[in-house]
Amino acid sequence: MGQIIQFVSKSERERIRLIQEARAIYDSIFPSTDPAGEQPGGASAHQNDRGNLA
Repeated sequence: MGQIIQFVSKSERERIRLIQEARAIYDSIFPSTDPAGEQPGGASAHQNDRGNLA
């Protein structure tokens, strides 16, 4: 009943896609040596962190 729909522009979706692709490439080149240190959310945890991308 109280559903909220958030508009995400095409450019924002493309930006998120490119960031995820870049992270996947980085992870394939520099694999984590400590699997216990990984975040449980994986790449999807980064999507909600829009303001802290430096």
